[in-house]
Amino acid sequence: MQRLRLGTRGSKLALWQADYVAWELRQVVPDIDIEIKIIKTKGDKILDVALSKIGDKGLFTREIENELLAGEIDLAVHSMKDLPTFIAPGLVLGGVLKRENPQDVLISHKGYSLTSLPRNGSVGTSSLRRIAQLRALRPDIRMVDLRGNVETRIKKMEEQDLDGIILAYAGVKRLGFTGKISEMIATDIMLPAVGQGAIAIELREEDNETLKVISPINNLHTKLETMAERALLRELEGGCQVPIASLAQIKGNILYIEGLVASMNGQRVIKESLTGDLNKAEEIGRSLAQSLLNRGADSILAEIRELGEK
Repeated sequence: MQRLRLGTRGSKLALWQADYVAWELRQVVPDIDIEIKIIKTKGDKILDVALSKIGDKGLFTREIENELLAGEIDLAVHSMKDLPTFIAPGLVLGGVLKRENPQDVLISHKGYSLTSLPRNGSVGTSSLRRIAQLRALRPDIRMVDLRGNVETRIKKMEEQDLDGIILAYAGVKRLGFTGKISEMIATDIMLPAVGQGAIAIELREEDNETLKVISPINNLHTKLETMAERALLRELEGGCQVPIASLAQIKGNILYIEGLVASMNGQRVIKESLTGDLNKAEEIGRSLAQSLLNRGADSILAEIRELGEK
């Protein structure tokens, strides 16, 4: 019997994802033995500081990657949007599962939508990407820093009597909270994070045996879409906490990708799209990044980094 040790964070969502990967693997290798090992990351330990202020790459992945490199686990399961754009030396992105709907959602215990939120209303999120895009739409809204898992954030919204919170649909669905959604936010209003909705499997570079085992559950379209998005992000900033968004989608043999860079106050939003052959996914992502930079994204990013250094 083949045995695999799978490393993951210990949140409910991370465990759901790990269990789902294990289930998918058992569909193709019925007698496989999968052990799930919970590994605490820096991002799990620092809960009272906004992610943007920590400014660290690999907040939710480094400790897991270290165990992978040390041979303590055979594969690591991550939310794709947590995985740094530069994979650690000695490791590879072995597979990506079929993506869930990548949209963001508004949850409001008061039943509001983005347009019906009261003037100067309060919305909880710790994402600079969401903050910038929401400010572009509703500059009057008061942003409240909010971290924690899906259930914790919903509870904080109710306890603090916020008017709403913004979360990724994928996590909300996977944990069974779709009944609390007030609005599915259209991507032309709020473009998602790079890799949002996708589950990534990381392996040791030389581990061809494990790569062979997971290959049947790798979704080629999702992998190419997220490769394009990650190439854009890598070209723009390399993984720091900044308001960057992107979504790639494959239709037929064509890859469509949108990208966005916004100022923190939402007053400057640069958005572009590009299409091309799906087999040139990373090249298309890099080209779109260059288009954004040429239109002024470079000055926005420079201003945000300068603020972060103060």
